[in-house]
Amino acid sequence: MPILGNAAVVMWWTVADEYRTEFHEWHSKEHLPERLGIPGFHRGSRWQREGNGDFFVMYELESYDTLTSDAYLARLNNPTSWSTKMMPRHSGMIRSQSRIVASSGCGIATYMATIRLSPMPGQDNALETFLKTSLIASLEQVGIVGAHLVRTDTPQSSETAEQRIRGGDAVADWVVLLSGHSRAALEDVRATSLSPAVLISNGAQSEQRSDIFRLVHAVTPQDV
Repeated sequence: MPILGNAAVVMWWTVADEYRTEFHEWHSKEHLPERLGIPGFHRGSRWQREGNGDFFVMYELESYDTLTSDAYLARLNNPTSWSTKMMPRHSGMIRSQSRIVASSGCGIATYMATIRLSPMPGQDNALETFLKTSLIASLEQVGIVGAHLVRTDTPQSSETAEQRIRGGDAVADWVVLLSGHSRAALEDVRATSLSPAVLISNGAQSEQRSDIFRLVHAVTPQDV
């Protein structure tokens, strides 16, 4: 799954059982079309961890400047009544406005593994070099079709109305994204070439978070 553009917003949160049906309706029928109507938004996708209410959402953007565009900020500061109702139900919100460091692959697949990590002090270059090499190598594995690295670079801007409704957002730092049509292939990479121990030995901090999500809905501007 090549990331479409040079920037992205990547997010994780949890929705409680009692709100999940309405959440899916809102996000598919209002929120994704709204976001993909903003100039510079190339694709939005929602992914869910099987068996619970953990979600991963990604918006792929034309450029980093899209993050501070008038059109995007206008939406963030003027949420609809339905968004205003749903935003407080995003529990444990992590929202990272990011630059694309590396992106390889073709198409969009069923599963997405996300690995959140940070470099040890002074190990940025070593870790980045290792990850770029490892991600390209992972595409040779049967069942994996996309491999990407993004780094958070939060733009200087005021807190938006949506952020205030949610009570503020946490951020990730570096994020590895692996997509494929085989969950087993993603699990294998997480356990071997991109395991916590291997990442640490190549310059990553010990605090990491790795999950696998299944695609629920993806939208492009041509769909709305």
